[in-house]
Amino acid sequence: MRFDLVTIFPEFFTGPLDFGVLRRARERGLVEVQTMDLRSFTYDRHRTVDDRPYGGGEGMVLKAEPIFAAVESLALPAKGERTGDRVLLLSAQGRPFTQAVAQELAALDRVVLLCGRYEGVDERVSELLCDGEISIGDYVLSGGEIGAAVIVDAVVRLLPGVLGNPDSARYESFGAAERHDGAKVDGVPRSTYGSGGLLDYPHYTRPESFRGVSVPELLSGGDHDAIRRWRRRKSLEKTLRNRPELLAVADLSPEDQSVLAELRRAAEPVPE
Repeated sequence: MRFDLVTIFPEFFTGPLDFGVLRRARERGLVEVQTMDLRSFTYDRHRTVDDRPYGGGEGMVLKAEPIFAAVESLALPAKGERTGDRVLLLSAQGRPFTQAVAQELAALDRVVLLCGRYEGVDERVSELLCDGEISIGDYVLSGGEIGAAVIVDAVVRLLPGVLGNPDSARYESFGAAERHDGAKVDGVPRSTYGSGGLLDYPHYTRPESFRGVSVPELLSGGDHDAIRRWRRRKSLEKTLRNRPELLAVADLSPEDQSVLAELRRAAEPVPE
């Protein structure tokens, strides 16, 4: 898979791309990430990439010409004719980036990410060039570079062979709902073992006791079914507490529903 990152600050990506999983994936040839300096596609002496907005207003707007020139230099199919390629604009107005979107992108051959800056990007970039706009959250950043780094990291870890254990990404928070295909882990159906769209359960490692808090005894007992039920309960508990909206679309079994009802009752205020 290949990413092309179009930006006015290509040096920004030197750090995020050179550590951990991303660095190893690049070294092993599992992913290629290229940065493109937008100023290299300007043709005036000042290498101008922005201009004042029509209609007045604060700030500056990224010009369409250098962005079109950068993307067209990649010789991709035109908008509407792309199959394994996508051109996406990082924008606060874009489609929310989720684990499901990361999985969609991981199935592609090439993704071009356009890093917005200033007050915005000439609308014709989105209208005529991009396959969509994407946002990493409901807040405002100084530019799209941080968002692009987030997207690359989230997508690359889903690529085959990137993680040492192929199940590592499957069972993290926001993992995709299982297919109920009968496959098992530790003798337990994956449909009940995986996160199924919930937040992850708590994890512990050595030492067994740290600052007065000990690892739950159950996790050392070897009872895989009890561990599975404990982890699922903790996953439901954390999701109910931190991201209750996820429960509306999560893959929940009748057992999950029963546990949730119990957790909700426990969370109700006690009448005075």
